Amino acid sequence: MSGETGGAARRYVLATFNRDKARELHALLALPEIEILPWSDFEGAVSPEETGETLSENAQLKARAAALHTGLPAIADDTGLEVEALNGEPGVRAARFSGPGATYASNVALLLERMRGIPPGLRGARFRTVCAAVFPEGRIIEAEGVLEGRITEAARGARGFGYDPVFEPAGLSRTLAEMTDAEKNEISHRGRAARALARRLRERA
Repeated sequence: MSGETGGAARRYVLATFNRDKARELHALLALPEIEILPWSDFEGAVSPEETGETLSENAQLKARAAALHTGLPAIADDTGLEVEALNGEPGVRAARFSGPGATYASNVALLLERMRGIPPGLRGARFRTVCAAVFPEGRIIEAEGVLEGRITEAARGARGFGYDPVFEPAGLSRTLAEMTDAEKNEISHRGRAARALARRLRERA
């Protein structure tokens, strides 16, 4: 199967089954030269186990699996939450912080429990995202985005997903979950990584 569509847009597979991530990445990677296809549209698609020790390894692992499965270039991301008071935890294991069967709610609950009693000045944290594009011939293009902030004492806001209700970006008084999608995408770690990757892909489209 060719990775080109009549010499116009290059097709990329988005290697995620997380609908929340997919929605954000579709918006952030929107370029006329790029057509994004969901991996779930391809028969037999199965997300690989995220065994990498770094965000880069996990992003590449997922994108490589999709590229091999579909024969098309594939894009994946991996995001970590680094909390200073927890010595950088949960880090690359943010999505699995509360163990097997982890949910957004259980991860947030465990984080707030671990942060109980820590004063405002010591609640610094950062989101870090790596976006990777892997091509069937093995070429890799990567970009990273970081968002500095702090962990709040309680969850606030009903938008977003993951740790958004307890993450307040530096210099702001609202959590990511209290922002609109457009506001969040403008400043977020995933937004920064995806826009940087999109610029590099546009140069090669």
